[in-house]
Amino acid sequence: MSYPEESRKDLKSRILGIFAKVDFIQLIAMIGLITFGVVFIYGTGQQVGDKAAFLWKKQLIWAGMGFAVWILMAFFLDYRKLLEFTPFFYLACLIGLVLVLKLGVDLNGARRWFSFAGVSIQPSEFAKFGVLLMAAWMLSIKGFDVNKLTHLFILGVACGVPFLLVVIEPDLGTSIVFIPMICAVLFSAGLKWKWIFLGLFLAAAAVPSIYPFLKEYQKERIRVFLNPERDPENRGWNSLQSQLAVGSGGAFGKGFMQGTQNTLGFLPKNVSYTDFIYSVIAEESGFVGAVTVVFLYCLLIFSALRAAVFAPDNFGRYIAVGIAGVFFAHSFVNIGMTIKLMPITGIPLPLISYGGTFMIVTMVFLGFIQSIYSRRQTIW
Repeated sequence: MSYPEESRKDLKSRILGIFAKVDFIQLIAMIGLITFGVVFIYGTGQQVGDKAAFLWKKQLIWAGMGFAVWILMAFFLDYRKLLEFTPFFYLACLIGLVLVLKLGVDLNGARRWFSFAGVSIQPSEFAKFGVLLMAAWMLSIKGFDVNKLTHLFILGVACGVPFLLVVIEPDLGTSIVFIPMICAVLFSAGLKWKWIFLGLFLAAAAVPSIYPFLKEYQKERIRVFLNPERDPENRGWNSLQSQLAVGSGGAFGKGFMQGTQNTLGFLPKNVSYTDFIYSVIAEESGFVGAVTVVFLYCLLIFSALRAAVFAPDNFGRYIAVGIAGVFFAHSFVNIGMTIKLMPITGIPLPLISYGGTFMIVTMVFLGFIQSIYSRRQTIW
């Protein structure tokens, strides 16, 4: 008669054990941001009409697939098992970046996507994960010294090749994300300040020399960022209308699907559910909604950094810190460009902007953090 009681106790302990492994801060932030995304993709889609009216359903499907990946990564896959597959995954990402330059869909002179049966795949999104894994893998090798010039050069080549391939596509927005991601990993690996200051100096010196090699539309984006009134009816239009949308939302917004900048088409409808969805959120839900989104991103970044602190090994620590860098870069640049803190670059907002590949890769990142957190060590 004691067996049922023992079984119940065993089941209870297993359930409690699962709950103890879950990072609820990440889970709450993740669900909150996905909800914001689906709701406002639905709202903008109804206003745009045609195929855009059904994009929220696709986003839900991508979110569901991403959540399945998150569960797999979080609870059934030990992130440490990926160590031995990292070089192969990195090589696959390089091949994808090379092939997309030849076989990718040409859209306005850029080749960034493969298209299969109506589904678009962006190799550069997977390349972010591949480069992060490779950097963490190299820094975790016994004897690898991040402060040794030859080792640092090898790491720079490994990260620099995919970075340049993404620049060539061209996809300046995604390539920008590589920089804070790798910098965060190097800093956590103990890179000495002399190398940090040298890197900052070289970067500052290189900026003027890079400008002549930019495409004309990229140069114009920089000019318009510095002076939006330079071309208010063309290049500067999105920036100016985005600022008007954000500023006109007030404290509590104009109401769901009541934003005039978006509804009347002043904010271009083809970007209202992707790169400029934060402008729609700010206009329709006001300061409260806009700050809530920022707060949820702060929670995501905090959960990644907390996982890094408790990570049982350097590989997990570097991955978690790098992912925190990715979330910071995406959220800061995207939100910044809607309020003229940053130039227009086409960087999507994690878990909110419409996009399948980006959603899946983001959920892989989150699943990786959860996998690290569930295997955390107690340090006090």
